[in-house]
Amino acid sequence: MRPALWGESLKLAASLVGRVATVAVVVGIVVLSSAMLVAARSGNTQVVAKLGPDGTPDWHGFLAAATQITAAGGLAGFAIVLAWMFGREFADGAVNGLFALPVSRRTIAAAKLLTFAAWGALVSAALPVVLGATGVALGLGTPGATELAGLARLTVLGLAGVVLATPVAWAATLGRSVLAGVGVGIGLIVVAQVSVLAGAGGWMPLAAPALWAMTAGRGATLGQVLLVLPFGAIWVALTLGAWRRLQVR
Repeated sequence: MRPALWGESLKLAASLVGRVATVAVVVGIVVLSSAMLVAARSGNTQVVAKLGPDGTPDWHGFLAAATQITAAGGLAGFAIVLAWMFGREFADGAVNGLFALPVSRRTIAAAKLLTFAAWGALVSAALPVVLGATGVALGLGTPGATELAGLARLTVLGLAGVVLATPVAWAATLGRSVLAGVGVGIGLIVVAQVSVLAGAGGWMPLAAPALWAMTAGRGATLGQVLLVLPFGAIWVALTLGAWRRLQVR
């Protein structure tokens, strides 16, 4: 396992996809949230009306914007990276070389998932730190207990996004392409949005973390958020099984 983990970590760290996705998730969310804060400060009644009741020029509005953007944008970024990690060997035609390695294909898949999880955890931890520093720099003042709780919920939301992206690994494997994984990633975001509109609420694992984070726990319970763990476990098992049965084509 150790050589496989080392190899996958090096590939992700050296890849343009990994670097761009890291910047896009962390910096992109911060920039968009800051832009909404500046818009709320503009005093333009039309702009303020479009932002809605959470479009206030303070920590509440800043974190509300960041949470909404993270719910969709974070999952999209994680899905793209995971699709690349599991689809690149098929796209490059290098998958046949994996059969000659002294490491089982199932172990390679596990190393990919663990590397992805570690990267996702780092991104999820970095996001609230950068957001907090940006909020202070923008003159919002030192965050209090309420604001720190909101930043902590962003970390949980990011970690949940890492788990919710796991179907992408299975799809990229079965479809033998990066695009198959990306397509499923987009589908996950759509299903999450539709399930909220349909009233599934906190009992839908794809939607529960976002509802919990955006409503400070009123829209979904922490127990409902934890349903993402068995959801992810199912797709991890399916992915490992698919790689164990992988055949040369």
